[in-house]
Amino acid sequence: MTSLALTRESIARVRPGPAVAAVLIALFLLLFLVVPVVQVIFVAFQDKTTGSFTLINFADFFRNDLFMRSFWNSFYVSAMSVVVASALALPLAYLTTRFEFRGAVLIQSLGIIPLIMPPFIGAVAMQLLFGRNGTVNLLLRDHFGISIPFMEGLNGVIFVQSIHYFPFILINLSASLKNIDRAMEESAQNLGCHGFRLFRRIVFPLAMPGYVAGASLVFIKVFDDLGTPLLLNVNDMLAPQAYLRISSIGIADPMGYVISVVLIVCSLLALWVSALAMKGKDYATVQRGGGGLARRRMKPLELVAAYAVVLLILVLVLAPHIGLTLLSFATIWSFSPFPDAFTMKHYGTVFLESGQYITNTLLYASLAALLDVVIGTAIAYLVLRSKLPGRQWLDYIAMAALAVPGVVLGIGYLRSFYDVPMPFTGQPLSGFWLILVFALAIRRLPYALRACTAALQQVSNSLEEAAENLGATKLRTISRVVVPLMSGGILAGFVTSFATAAVELSATIMLVHSQSDAPLAYGLYVYMQSAAGRGPGAALGVFAVVIVGLGTYLSHVIIERGRRERGQDH
Repeated sequence: MTSLALTRESIARVRPGPAVAAVLIALFLLLFLVVPVVQVIFVAFQDKTTGSFTLINFADFFRNDLFMRSFWNSFYVSAMSVVVASALALPLAYLTTRFEFRGAVLIQSLGIIPLIMPPFIGAVAMQLLFGRNGTVNLLLRDHFGISIPFMEGLNGVIFVQSIHYFPFILINLSASLKNIDRAMEESAQNLGCHGFRLFRRIVFPLAMPGYVAGASLVFIKVFDDLGTPLLLNVNDMLAPQAYLRISSIGIADPMGYVISVVLIVCSLLALWVSALAMKGKDYATVQRGGGGLARRRMKPLELVAAYAVVLLILVLVLAPHIGLTLLSFATIWSFSPFPDAFTMKHYGTVFLESGQYITNTLLYASLAALLDVVIGTAIAYLVLRSKLPGRQWLDYIAMAALAVPGVVLGIGYLRSFYDVPMPFTGQPLSGFWLILVFALAIRRLPYALRACTAALQQVSNSLEEAAENLGATKLRTISRVVVPLMSGGILAGFVTSFATAAVELSATIMLVHSQSDAPLAYGLYVYMQSAAGRGPGAALGVFAVVIVGLGTYLSHVIIERGRRERGQDH
C-alpha cells in the first residue's frame, strides 16, 4: 500500500511538459530503433513458410560452411586487429606519457588522424601502397626479389582495420597511463624492477582499464564493419554476408536476419567480456599522475631506437592519407611504385558530376545532427532534472544504439518500412530520403547524448531556481538559461554527430534506392568499385576527410574552450 501510495504521489507530481516530451522521445526511439531491431530478431526466429516460431534458421546457419567460415573469419579478423592495433598503440602511448620525449603532443595528435578517414576509403589507398603490385612490394621485388602479402585476403582487412581503429586504444591507454601515480613506479624501481619487467608487472596492469576499454571498442567496430571487407573483396565475413543476402536474395531471406542477430549478440558479448575483465579488481591509486618520479629520461641509444619505432608507426598510420591524396591527383597509377603523372581533373569531375552526393550529405548529416542534439538535450534534462518515473530508460534505450551494427539497423528499416506505402506516390517508405536521416540520427544519438549530458551536469540547479524565483516560467528558464549555458556541449555533440554521420556507410548502403538520394559515403563506394572511378573516388574521399577533419577539430576546440572557461570559473 505504501509503495502504491508513493507511485501515485510521484505520478501526481509529474508536470505535463516533461511527460509530453518523454512520450514523444519514447515514440521516436520505439519507431526508429526498437521496432526495427525487434523485427530483425523476430524474423530470425520465424518460419519463412508458416510464420511460426522456429530455431531451424539458426540450425541452418550453424550447418552452413560459408556462414561458419564467415563467423570465424570475423572473429579472427577482429581479434587479430586488436593484437596489431595494440602493437601500434602501446609504444606510442607508453613512450609519450612516461618518458621525456620531444614532440610528444604532435605524435599523439598525428596518432589519432586515422580516425578522421572512413576505413573503406583507406582500403583502396592501402591496396596501391601495400597490395601485391603496390609501391612497397614492387620496390621489394626490384631490390630484394621478395614480396610480402600485406593485403592478401583477411590480412588486408586486419591491416586496414588495425591502422584505422588503433587510436581507440591509444587515446584510452594514454589517459590511463597519465592517471597512474608515478610513486608506484618509483617504489618498484627502488625494489629493483626496471625496463620491460617494470612495464609488464606494474605500469600495464595499472593501465588495464583504459586498454580494455579501447580494445573492446576496436573489436566491436571491426566485427561490425561492412565497407572495408566489401571493398577488399573479402565477402566471407558476417557483415558482408548479411548485406549480400539481403541485397541479392531479398528481405524475405531469413539468413540475413540470423546473421544480424549473431552480430548483435557478439557486440553485446564483447561489452560483457570487457566488463567481466575489470570486475572485482581495484585499479585506484591515491594520487593521480603528478606524484612520485618525473618523466624518465632515456639513454641516447634508447632515444634513437624509440624515435625509430615511433617514426615507423607514424608512417604506417599516415599511409592511407598519403596514398589517397596521391591517388586523387594521379593520372594513372598501376603496376608502378608511384603515379605516372598528376592532374586536377578528378576534382573537376567530382564537382561537376558528384554535386548531389555532397549536397545530400550536408543535408542529411545536418538534419541528423540537429535531431540528435534536440533529443539528446531533452533526454539529458529529463534524466537529470525531472522526477519522471522511468526516465532512465530513455537514456538506456538511446545508448543501446551503440550495440546495434549499422547493417543490422539498415536491414531492420527495410523490413519495417518497405511495405509501408508513402502518401500520394505509393512508393515504399524505406526509399524515402528522410528514413536515411532517421537512421543516421539513431546511429549517432549516443555521441550527442553523452555530450549534452556532460554539459547539463555542469549547470547548477541554483541558476534555474533563481530564474524561476524571478518569475520566469519553466519553458522560458530552459530556453533562456539552461540551453545557452549548455551551448558548448550541444555544439560539440552536433559537430561530432555531423562529422561521423557524413561518412556512415553500413546503414546507408542498405537504404539508398536511387542515385539522386545517395550521400557521399555511397558515392565513394560506387566510385571505388571500378578502376576508372578510383581517381574521382579518391578526390571525393579527400573531401570526406576534410569534412570529418574540420568537424573533429571544431569539436576539440569547443570542448577545450569549455574546459578553460570552467577552469576560469572555478
